[in-house]
Amino acid sequence: MQHVKIPQDRIGVLIGEGGETMREIEERAEVRLDIDSETGQVRVESVGDPITGLKGPDIVKAIGRGFAPDEALALLDDEMMMFEIIDVKAASRNEKDLRRKKGRLIGEDGRTRELMADLSGAAVVIYGSTLGVIGQPEQVDTVREAAEMILDGAPHGSVYSFLERRHNEMKQKGMEYHQFTG
Repeated sequence: MQHVKIPQDRIGVLIGEGGETMREIEERAEVRLDIDSETGQVRVESVGDPITGLKGPDIVKAIGRGFAPDEALALLDDEMMMFEIIDVKAASRNEKDLRRKKGRLIGEDGRTRELMADLSGAAVVIYGSTLGVIGQPEQVDTVREAAEMILDGAPHGSVYSFLERRHNEMKQKGMEYHQFTG
C-alpha cells in the first residue's frame, strides 16, 4: 500500500463524474483507491496483479500533476511507459526566477511545451512548479534533456534544434511513438 498526496483542485479529476475515473483506475490498474477529499491524501492498495498494481500510484500522481486521466492511464498500455516529474522550483533561486523558468518551459502561446511533446512523442504537462512527462524511456530522456537545457538558460532555438535532431534519430531507429492528444 502506498500513500500519494495530490492538490485539492485535482481531486475532482481523479474521482471523475460519479466516480467514473476512480473506478476505471481501480479496474485497469488492479488497485483500490481510498481518497480523502479534505487533505488530498490517496491510499493506493494493490488488489490484483502486483506488477500492474505498481503503476497505480504513478497514475494517481500523474493526474495530481495535471495530466488528463486518459494520459495517465497510458502508463498501463506498455510496461516500458514511465512517468517522471521535473521540479522546476528546485532549479529556481526564488519565486521570480521560478515564474521566469516556467515561462521559458511553456514558451510563447505554449509553443515550447507543445514542441517538447510533439517532437519527443511524450505527453508533457506543466502544472504548479513541476513539469511532468509520460512516455517511453527515450521520449522521457529527450524531454528531460530539453527541459534541463531551457532551465540552464539555453536559447530556445538551440533546444528546438536538439528536439528535431532527437526526433529524427528516433524515427531513423524505427522507434514508434504514440502521439498524445491533450
